[in-house]
Amino acid sequence: MNILISNDDGYLAPGLAILARTAAEFANVRVVAPERDRSGVSNSLTLDRPLRIKQAENGFYYVSGTPTDCIHLGLHALPEFRPDLVLSGINNGANMGDDTLYSGTVAAATEAYLMGIPAVALSLNDSSGRYWATAEKAVWLLLEHLLKQPPQTPILWNINIPAVAPEDIQGIKITRLGRRHHAQSIVPAKNPRGEAVYWIGPVGDVSDNLAGTDFGECEAGFITVTPLQIDLTAYQETEAVARFWAQAAFK
Repeated sequence: MNILISNDDGYLAPGLAILARTAAEFANVRVVAPERDRSGVSNSLTLDRPLRIKQAENGFYYVSGTPTDCIHLGLHALPEFRPDLVLSGINNGANMGDDTLYSGTVAAATEAYLMGIPAVALSLNDSSGRYWATAEKAVWLLLEHLLKQPPQTPILWNINIPAVAPEDIQGIKITRLGRRHHAQSIVPAKNPRGEAVYWIGPVGDVSDNLAGTDFGECEAGFITVTPLQIDLTAYQETEAVARFWAQAAFK
């Protein structure tokens, strides 16, 4: 089995090294990741300049682009390695709720899924560096189970690992996305020349962390697995929208 691995934290990220090392216990692994941190770039493609791909001393390939670019180059610039599964992560911080729309970690998995390849995004609900041992244990357990019956059709799963000691993992819960958004979307500041600049602000408080959500169950110590889909159509609204436009006179 071949596994292609990417992320959005860059090819030097500790979570990427852990994921590659753990996955290599189960399959042939190739890593193609951004050359620098590209968190929050979502599914963006680099269209305004050419891309470069190079190989680091540790064997990882790194790309001068986004996580989505990495999946394309991993498949087409290095075509001798055909992945049966794509793993993205382990992200240094959670990707839950609204965050999945912005996440480059989730985007790499999404791009593979769109290309017909089973894909899983993995994130650790912590950015302090204290729980990498938990992440390693969780990934090992997840891959051990997943690869007993490898998916034969495309899947897109978003997995978050709790910030607890390895022995305190409570199990696995299948969840829905919770909800939170930016509390202060823009933070004004001054650069060294006194000119106005603006930072995107921090995320806000969680507004939906009920039982059954990724936020709620991960905080309770569970590994959360959320199946994702690409179709954004609001099917429950189609009839009302159809009635609204039914009398429109276009000639």
